[in-house]
Amino acid sequence: MTRSFHPTRRWVASMVALLGLASGAALSGCESRSTQPVVAYISVDEQIARPVLAAFTARTGIPVKPLFDTEATKTTALASRLRREAGRPRADLFWSSAPFEVERLATEEILVPAVHPELDAHPVRWRRPDGRWFAFAGRARVIVYDPEVLAPSEAPTRWTALVEPRFRDRVVMADPRFGTTRGHLGAMAVFWNRTAMPGYFDAWLDGLAENGVRMLPGGNAATVDAVVRGEALVGMTDTDDVVAAQRRGLRVAASIPRHGLPGEKNAGTLVIPNAAGLVGGGSNPDGATRLLAFLASEEVERMLYESASRNLPLAHPTIEIDPTLRVEEPLAVAIPEVATAMDAAVDRAMRRLDPERIRRLRAPGPGRSIGGADPYDASEGVSETGPDS
Repeated sequence: MTRSFHPTRRWVASMVALLGLASGAALSGCESRSTQPVVAYISVDEQIARPVLAAFTARTGIPVKPLFDTEATKTTALASRLRREAGRPRADLFWSSAPFEVERLATEEILVPAVHPELDAHPVRWRRPDGRWFAFAGRARVIVYDPEVLAPSEAPTRWTALVEPRFRDRVVMADPRFGTTRGHLGAMAVFWNRTAMPGYFDAWLDGLAENGVRMLPGGNAATVDAVVRGEALVGMTDTDDVVAAQRRGLRVAASIPRHGLPGEKNAGTLVIPNAAGLVGGGSNPDGATRLLAFLASEEVERMLYESASRNLPLAHPTIEIDPTLRVEEPLAVAIPEVATAMDAAVDRAMRRLDPERIRRLRAPGPGRSIGGADPYDASEGVSETGPDS
């Protein structure tokens, strides 16, 4: 008996082979597109950001090449780099732990509008109207103290309390030219000069000077460490630095002070969100847009809250958090206002809190009082006590 030939089998075999080649080519092309990395400049702590980036890559297949900033120069150095590279951008996305320099980059059109369906529902309060940045997950500005040295009932409940005589020579803060202290001083200047009186911010700085406040070079973490070592009673810092110290078993607590009077609405402490935006002219705008939408998602806000930094959910406030971290009536200041005011506020702080000026103010004997003309104020020229430093 002769064997019969079955053309159907040959046809099926040929089609399977062809389909295999076609699908392989399609997957190869897809992989080629998806594996183009997103170059991200990031001023968030590396140990906090990397799990977020890994989750994005696991979900999308798109790798991320991050460039991180240092603790001492948070955001400032990377923003300067983006400006230098504006003619030939190397980054696709900027993710900052504070929104104020991001806003300035947006105003300079270094950041460009982003459009993505998952960004449409992002709260108006936490986005730029033109889509050049989106904000999420914030840290609160707090006063750190040792609860066995300073009773919680005696901890400052208002930022203005730092000028009280009981804190003389016992207050520390980070260098305000960098990090969140920079934006915080800008927010103080905006809020107090608007709601109290012009010059209120400068008067507060003078009170800090009379109290002998010390600026530390190591950022907010160094402020917490100074309190831990007993070198200061209180320090101006962020919630994430306090949480990090507590995780290390250090004995610290945080007060969440108000900027306004008790009961004054929208006058609590400042909450500083993360912010991210697309860099104009980047080589991978599609991948960067997908990363931006991921960063602004509820999943990432939850990840950042559950991380060591304990960032507070902002764009998705239904996420449950530890009640002790909740900020009642956060300070209501617009991010663009702070971005505009912070450099002048920092300049005034650097002059008024200069160690040599503080020494002269506190020297015994005749001399100008805090309430008099400021010999270190450049706007008032050179006084008989010497030039502006």
